[in-house]
Amino acid sequence: MSLVYPRRQRQLESLIRKLGLPTTAPIKWPLLDLALTHPTVSDSANYEQLEFVGDAVVRLAAAVVLWETYPDCQVGDFAAIRSVLVSDRILAQLAREYGLELHLLVAGSATSDKVGQESRLADAFEAVLGALYLSTGNLELIRPWLDPHFRQLAAEIRLDPARLNYKAALQEWTQAQFKILPEYRVVEINQANRTQERFMAEVWLHEKKLGEGKGRSIKAAEQAAAKVAFLAVNPQEDTVEEAREAKG
Repeated sequence: MSLVYPRRQRQLESLIRKLGLPTTAPIKWPLLDLALTHPTVSDSANYEQLEFVGDAVVRLAAAVVLWETYPDCQVGDFAAIRSVLVSDRILAQLAREYGLELHLLVAGSATSDKVGQESRLADAFEAVLGALYLSTGNLELIRPWLDPHFRQLAAEIRLDPARLNYKAALQEWTQAQFKILPEYRVVEINQANRTQERFMAEVWLHEKKLGEGKGRSIKAAEQAAAKVAFLAVNPQEDTVEEAREAKG
């Protein structure tokens, strides 16, 4: 099923070829067109619903790759690695690699909004995954080109735990184990010199402090506290990190 506009059809076919897929694949082209349409172009016909689907699809794709590649990995490790694989930073990076910004329809102030570009690209990437999944009802159009990226990134992350997003990983772990989110308590400890660690954060769960950390910003302090907490509940990661630091 092709689109009404031949020029747009050619653009989408170009993207599909970049993904390494044949243009004869069972792709629902109107869905792919929608996946690359920002809400500034249309309030109703945009990528938001497909992004919702794609959010689940990319997590599934990452989980399957990790399960197949590292069958002896613990759930905590899976959660930590997947939190990086499905982050906006990684998805936007993959979107740029395939030139999604060349095909994404954007209007208004968003066209010059460089700050929000990473988020837009990540959202569009998820929407594309949603469109491809809904075209076949499975990962057939996704795994051939996405799996190699996830395998390589997962291997790099396992060799360098410092790349992990510990805050997201800890959140995944607490939700899986207890169905709740951790609580962060932050205080300012150094108001005079803002070039040094200015904030201290504590992370709590069920009224128990799991860890604490300092940072120049609230976000950095929370990330430091989450790292301590995550390594405390996943001691095998601590061993890997100690080995990495000793080597370095």
